[in-house]
Amino acid sequence: MKCSVCGSKLSPLITDLPFKVSETSIVILKGLPVLQCDNCQEYLLDNLVMNRVDEILQRADAAAELEIIRYAA
Repeated sequence: MKCSVCGSKLSPLITDLPFKVSETSIVILKGLPVLQCDNCQEYLLDNLVMNRVDEILQRADAAAELEIIRYAA
């Protein structure tokens, strides 16, 4: 697969990413599988992973300022 920004190769990678779920709340997902560009560091989540991320974020505690959740497929 190619990067939509620069056209370089996307490689699979496991990383941690932050997601802002409200004005005052951030969730960090640890161990998230992504495809990351070898050149410009742009990343892509495939549809199955994004669906799971949506499920996890819907259950996150919106009252918490920061929550760290391990991604599990």
